[in-house]
Amino acid sequence: MTENPDPLDDLPKRDPNHVTEEKAETAFQGRLTESGRFILQRADRKDYGTDCEIEVVEQEQATNVRVHVQLKGTVRPLNADGSLSIEVSRANLNYLLMHPHSFYAAYHIPTASLRICLAETVLHQYEHAGKNWTQQQSLTVNFTEDLTVERLDRLAELARSAARAARDRWVEQTRAAPGDLAGLLRRAVPDVHVPDDPAMARELLKHLYNQNADDVISVAFDRFAAVFSADNEAMGLAYMAEVNLGMAGLSRSPARIEDAVAHFRDQLDLGRYERGSVHYTIGNALSALGREEDAKAAYEAALADPAFANAPDLASQGRKNLGTSFERLGDEKRAVEHYGEASRLSPHLPEAHNALAQFYLRQGEWKDALAHLDQAVFTDTTRAKAAGVAGWRANVLFNMGEGSAAFREINGLLVQADCEPWIWPFFARLVASFGRTTTENARQALGFWHRYVGAHPESSGGRRELLLATLYLRTEGQDVGRTYAGFRDEFDRQIEHVEDIDEAAFLWDRLGHWAQDEADWAEAERCFRKAYDLAGGHYGYCLGTALNFLGRFEESLPFLREQAESIQPDAMSWFQLGAAYGDLGQSALAIKAYEKALALDPDYDLAMFNLGGVYWNSGEKIEAFGIWKAAIGRFPDHELAAKLQRDMPVFFSPGSIR
Repeated sequence: MTENPDPLDDLPKRDPNHVTEEKAETAFQGRLTESGRFILQRADRKDYGTDCEIEVVEQEQATNVRVHVQLKGTVRPLNADGSLSIEVSRANLNYLLMHPHSFYAAYHIPTASLRICLAETVLHQYEHAGKNWTQQQSLTVNFTEDLTVERLDRLAELARSAARAARDRWVEQTRAAPGDLAGLLRRAVPDVHVPDDPAMARELLKHLYNQNADDVISVAFDRFAAVFSADNEAMGLAYMAEVNLGMAGLSRSPARIEDAVAHFRDQLDLGRYERGSVHYTIGNALSALGREEDAKAAYEAALADPAFANAPDLASQGRKNLGTSFERLGDEKRAVEHYGEASRLSPHLPEAHNALAQFYLRQGEWKDALAHLDQAVFTDTTRAKAAGVAGWRANVLFNMGEGSAAFREINGLLVQADCEPWIWPFFARLVASFGRTTTENARQALGFWHRYVGAHPESSGGRRELLLATLYLRTEGQDVGRTYAGFRDEFDRQIEHVEDIDEAAFLWDRLGHWAQDEADWAEAERCFRKAYDLAGGHYGYCLGTALNFLGRFEESLPFLREQAESIQPDAMSWFQLGAAYGDLGQSALAIKAYEKALALDPDYDLAMFNLGGVYWNSGEKIEAFGIWKAAIGRFPDHELAAKLQRDMPVFFSPGSIR
């Protein structure tokens, strides 16, 4: 007879799925511990499996780089090919795809094996299956790869590298001032997701290299190295991309280029590639590092290989780069010979034409330089940026007197100025040099400087040049579209930002001359005083002259005396000093000053007439008549000669003058 069970012993039965999940978790945790590259941070059981977060560990340091994992245990039989298939909901895949490098892990209990399948691999398989999988409710995950310690190590390197790159991007953006952010984003190199699958990563790297995306490869270099390992043969294209950037002066990692030299020297020993091509690549890396003697030897070794030397495209690049090494080593004659040979082998090689153009630029042979620049047509944006062909073309055109054509080159490049840091400073120096050589250049320079100041509102030099262009045009008799009063408002706004004292003084002096030309002596005196207060020296002459015209002779004397006696002892300074003395009634000093002016410049007509006037005003009429007669005889067409003849016909009629 069966005894009735105790009702209190009626307990819930353990779900077999829990047993399976616990075995999977134990195996997974054990593999993480064995690898030493991850620690399990969180594991929650869900109705769709165990949701885990694992954190990358690097040199015993926690990194806060998290990878999301869906862990599943199963007892189902393997497929005929040894793979394992597990069905998941489509929503579950979407869930994992929210984070990069997420993966499915499966523990197969019968074989005690752990498998891995990346979420991106599942997505890739379904995207290329030709079916509208997004309408399905469930998907099949095929596990073909074991979750080994080596596999976890590769995943940790890739996740860490990707996270570091993402962090650096947002930190750079956070540090940037709001006004600089748009330009920063335009200059930013596109970031590429490197798949954690060597075959797919290799295909991606190949396409990027063939599309000249060297900068993109460089940004993702560490991620490619994580997938392949840095010494893997597959890293060849990544090293070549870094070398290309180094040749263009754009690499930020000389250490990678050093590694590239070692990498390709290993390839020489392995004999997998044509030796000439490998020597050429090594030469490029050495040249990028500034080791030109070694680079020259490598290029010569490349050209000694018949397979390399008999391929015109390769040989022309080798010749051109060998020429660059000779040039950097100081042998310009040999360099130009190699550039010419490169151009002969490949008539459309832009690097050869650009190198020859630079040679003719240095010689001042503008026509030849322009002819080669016009043939230096780069289709590779990285090399085009490094060459700066349009910038050099503008330089040549200015030197040839073709300012309008030069400004067309400049204006065509300004749209790229936010992305290319060299554009604004290069053209600013160029326009500062040539912008005021002709009135046409100055008109175009005005537009350039307005745009420059708009892009660099704190630029002292830009505001100085903006003012100088307008003042130059007015001095040359050009209509600048505004009156003195209208320009003064702009001048006052701009001059506040001109930091150099001497430059500011010169600008105030130029503005003062504009006021002087309009006979606005009060404004002229204000401007000249600003110039003198800033820099002193010869600006005292204009200030003293303005004070004379305003009748403020007592004030003008110290300035004019300083000019005549020490700073600017020319005829004009002595003349103005004489005028001040004369109007103050100091006849003896006025006479002495006018005589000094005439001694320095015997043809100073007004000084001679004024000298006679001082004698007349001091009552020495005989002396005055004698000087005036001599002045009328020497300068009969002067207006004062006519006035004296009109006012004193008895003494100064034409017949009375001997």
